[in-house]
Amino acid sequence: MDWDLLERLTAAPGPSGHEGPIREVVATELRDVAEEISVDPVGNLVARRPGPGPRVVLAAHMDELGFIVSHVEEDGFLRVVTVGGHDPRALVAARVVVHGREDLPGVIGGKPVHLMERAEREKAPKEKDLYIDIGLDGERARELVRPGDPVTRAAQITRLGDLVSSPGLDDRAGLYVMLEAMRTLGEHRCDLHAVATVQEEVGLRGARVAASRIRPELGLAIDVTLANDGPGVPARERVTELGEGAAIKVLDSSVIVPTDMVDALVGLAEEHEIPHQLEVMPRGGTDTRELALGGDGARAGGVSIPLRYTHQITEAAHPDDLDASVALVRAFCEHAHEV
Repeated sequence: MDWDLLERLTAAPGPSGHEGPIREVVATELRDVAEEISVDPVGNLVARRPGPGPRVVLAAHMDELGFIVSHVEEDGFLRVVTVGGHDPRALVAARVVVHGREDLPGVIGGKPVHLMERAEREKAPKEKDLYIDIGLDGERARELVRPGDPVTRAAQITRLGDLVSSPGLDDRAGLYVMLEAMRTLGEHRCDLHAVATVQEEVGLRGARVAASRIRPELGLAIDVTLANDGPGVPARERVTELGEGAAIKVLDSSVIVPTDMVDALVGLAEEHEIPHQLEVMPRGGTDTRELALGGDGARAGGVSIPLRYTHQITEAAHPDDLDASVALVRAFCEHAHEV
């Protein structure tokens, strides 16, 4: 695993609708491995490597969960609305960065547990009760922050035993896999478009535009999936397990992958001795749906990275699963003309 690349990706902010900083990082990484790089009207970054075969789109989303400032209180506290599907249990006391006239560290405040009634302690906070403390009085806060400014979780990538842990691995892990697959790609016979999509967390919006513009014949979304493999969870509820390899999507709540696409990915994994597992995810969706339904329609599948603590303050993945996912996406691109 290229730790430095993953660190650069997780350090760059990019909540839904404000993907500019992470887009610059991705563009820099793709500049030497793509013949054409462009940005479409909604902000997707498209890197193309032309070839004689079918039009293929790889999609990994750039955006992460975040917040938008809705109001600056008289005393300097910030009211916010959430962007994307946060786990409300994990928000209070989270460290954040407010991207105002300058980047400001902050913390999501809440009532001390000492002052809570029993019923309050047993409930997750509601969005209307969230506020951010940036440690400034009202006058100074209003000079630096205004409604509409984005807020991200404070990024800090760490090693957690054999794992890697950071906010925003959904989907910086997917971006990492796409970039590494492009960087190490060998001979290929397809017209390859690697797309870093926007606004996936708020409705797969960027992928819809990309698919409509490129009109792929084959699509592959690269995202994370649930690794619900903690203590006391029966095997049937785990979806995937960390360290068991790349996850080949079978279905989620937004798409049913064609059987021949699943079989093709499984066949490539077996041929190249790539550790893999099958992903049947009962809830949640990825850009796979928009690749399948956009344009003229496409045969679309997904390669997913197992992830613990998805949509919480920090997430965890296994480097071996990242490496396996890179190998499988690369193999798919090299054999797309046969799929």
